[in-house]
Amino acid sequence: MTDKKNLEQVRAEIDALDQQILELLGRRADCATRVATIKQAGAVTDEAVFFRPEREAQVLRRIKEQRQGALPPDSVAAIFREIMSACLALELPLQVAYLGPPGTFTQAAAIRHFGHAVLSRPTLSIDAVFSLVESGECHYGVVPVENSTEGMVNYTLDNFMESSLHICGEVEVRIHHHLLASSSGLENIQRIYAHQQALAQCRNWLEIHCPKVEQVAVSSNGEAARLAAEEPTSAAVAGELAAREYQLATLAENIEDQGDNSTRFLVVGREEVPPSGHDKTSLIVASRNRPGALLKLLQPFAAAGISLTRIDTRPSRTEKWAYVFFIEFEGHLQDENIAGIITELEEQSILLKPLGSYPAAVL
Repeated sequence: MTDKKNLEQVRAEIDALDQQILELLGRRADCATRVATIKQAGAVTDEAVFFRPEREAQVLRRIKEQRQGALPPDSVAAIFREIMSACLALELPLQVAYLGPPGTFTQAAAIRHFGHAVLSRPTLSIDAVFSLVESGECHYGVVPVENSTEGMVNYTLDNFMESSLHICGEVEVRIHHHLLASSSGLENIQRIYAHQQALAQCRNWLEIHCPKVEQVAVSSNGEAARLAAEEPTSAAVAGELAAREYQLATLAENIEDQGDNSTRFLVVGREEVPPSGHDKTSLIVASRNRPGALLKLLQPFAAAGISLTRIDTRPSRTEKWAYVFFIEFEGHLQDENIAGIITELEEQSILLKPLGSYPAAVL
């Protein structure tokens, strides 16, 4: 049998498989519309019931564990994320607020978590993301919380101090910074726009390759890309999404100084999330100002064998030179051992505010 004939047979098999996939997608969509009909017939008025973060996390984990063939687990999960996103839109199109403008890594995180079928809404600030979700104008919001090289995003932590929202999920995005411009030559660039953190994350590369070019810090990398698109002699430090959004050419790829540069984002919503089987919990706690106060707050976790994944401090807004602790750990508030820890913390603290339990990042 000739190579040409072999190739024709394989292509015919691919066409047949594509037809099967198409038919199965149609059946999957029909199931989604039936689910919506059942929920509406039962007078379900809570929009959060249509989107179940813990259910989607369980499905994606199972897909990654059971996947077959050569496709990597994350690739298979990403495909199913888009299928679930499109089918959910048949039930209820989700509106998701994110720190804009379009083209930011926060928008990329929102798409990664919810899929392309959501109605994403850019905002000018982290405060605005919280406000849109609190008011009910958006179902969920996505905000940055920490970067692997630059640390915590304090604006996000401060919003949790007074907000009634719950953390509903987390997203981890590998950050690749590119130098983007509307022109094709680096030699023509006179100014580089970027978010302050992006400039810091690319400091060494910029000093070597653009030592005499003016660097201008702006509110976001999306805004940097927008400005670069309007100015032929300017460039922006931003990601692939911004390049597509503003139709910019890539002058240099992956210019970040740290090869493992990543940012973690949190999904906020108005409803609490049931256990998914692999969860995290975040809370705010403040103790009386006395020797060993922090140690006493942490001892219940150690005694129960609970792993802390994050602990940070922020100034208290009610008392001068006092601080609150943001603690993140593995487990769900509904877990029996976690409930015991919460009881102990209530006895030792002057402030205890659970921010939510949520599925650990899947993608």
